[in-house]
Amino acid sequence: MYSLLLAVIYLAFISLGLPDSLLGAGWPSMHAEFGVSLSSAGIVSLIISGSTIVSSLLSERLTRKLGAKYVTLISVVVSSASLFGFSMSKSFVLLCILAVPFGLAAGSIDAALNNYVALHYNSRHMSWLHCFWGVGAIVSPYIMSISIAHSTWRDGYSTVSIIQIGIAVVLAAALPLWRVNKDPSGPSGEGGKTLGIKAAFRIPGVPAILFGFLGYCAAEWTCMLWAASYLIETRHVTEERAAAFASLVFIGLTVGRFLAGFVSEKVGDRNMIRTGTAIVAVGLVLIAIPAVPEFFSLAGFVIIGFGCAPIYPSIIHSTPHNFGKTASQAIIGMQMAFAYVGSMFAPAILGFISSSTGLWIMPIYLLAFFTLMIVMTEIAFRRAGRNKESGS
Repeated sequence: MYSLLLAVIYLAFISLGLPDSLLGAGWPSMHAEFGVSLSSAGIVSLIISGSTIVSSLLSERLTRKLGAKYVTLISVVVSSASLFGFSMSKSFVLLCILAVPFGLAAGSIDAALNNYVALHYNSRHMSWLHCFWGVGAIVSPYIMSISIAHSTWRDGYSTVSIIQIGIAVVLAAALPLWRVNKDPSGPSGEGGKTLGIKAAFRIPGVPAILFGFLGYCAAEWTCMLWAASYLIETRHVTEERAAAFASLVFIGLTVGRFLAGFVSEKVGDRNMIRTGTAIVAVGLVLIAIPAVPEFFSLAGFVIIGFGCAPIYPSIIHSTPHNFGKTASQAIIGMQMAFAYVGSMFAPAILGFISSSTGLWIMPIYLLAFFTLMIVMTEIAFRRAGRNKESGS
C-alpha cells in the first residue's frame, strides 16, 4: 500500500507538470487566432502565477479542512476542466478568466503533495517526485507539437485535459490508500488548529528559508527562460543549436533529480543543497568566461541545470525536520508562494536590465540569486538547529 500510494502521488505530479509547458509551446499559434500580440502570453502567465501564489498561501487552511487526498483530487479535476475550457475558448478574455482556477488548482496540489511527501517519505522520493513533474513538463510540448502538426493547438489542450481526467479517475480510486491521522498534532497535518502565515513567519529560520527559496527559483526560471538568448547574443551560437542546448537545462534538471534520489538519503538535505550549489558555480564560470570554446558555454547551462536538481527537493524535504511537522504545511505553502514570486519577476527584471546592458550580465545576475539562496539557506538551517536545541 505504501508503494502503491507513492506511485499514485508520482502520477499526480506528472499531472501537475503536464500543463506547465503547454502555453509556451502553443502560444505562437494561439495568439494570432485570438488577435493579440505574441507578448500577451505574459498576461496569461502572470494571472496563473498570481493565482498560484494565492492558493499556496491558503493551502494550510484548505489541506487541514479537506485533507491532502481530496485537495489533490479536486485540484486535478479543476485543472482538467480549465484546460478543456482553454481548448474551447474563443476569446483572449475568456482565456485569462480560465487561468484563475487553473492557477489556484496548481498551487493547491503543489503545496499539499510536497508537504505530504516531506512528512511521510524519505528524501529520495522527494527528488523523484520532482523528477516526475519534469516528465510531465517535457511530454506536453510534444503533445502540443503533434496536435498543431495534425490539427490545431486546441487539440493539444483537449488531449492533456483528457489525460488529466484519467489521472483524476485513478486518484479517486486510490483514495482509500491515503493515510488518515486523526491526531491534529500528528504528521498528517489534517484537522486541528491552523497555524497561519504570521505565526509561521515568526518561527526562527523561516524568513531566511523563504527568501532563500525565492532566490533559487528566481535563478532557475531566469536561466531556463534566457539561456538560448544568452547563447545567441553573447556566444553567437546558431538559433537551432542554442535552442537544443537551452532545453538541456531542463533535461539536466530532470535527470539530475532522478540521480539525486539514489544518494540524497546518505548525503542529507543540507549537503545536497551545498553540493548542488557547488556544481552550479562550475556552470556559471563556464558560461561567464568569453574566451572558452563554444562547447564549454553550451555545457555550462547543462551543468547549471544538473546542479539545480537537488536544491528544490532538499529545501522542501528538510522543512518538517527544521521547523516541525505541525508547521510544515503552512511553511511549505509559503515556500511555494515565494517560489512563484521569484519565477514571476526575476526573468522579467533581467529582460529590463539587459535592454540597457546586454545579456552578458546574466551570469552575474544568476550569481546574485544563487548567493542569496545559499546564504539564506545556511542561516535557516543554523537558526532552526539552535531553536531545536533550546527546545523552543
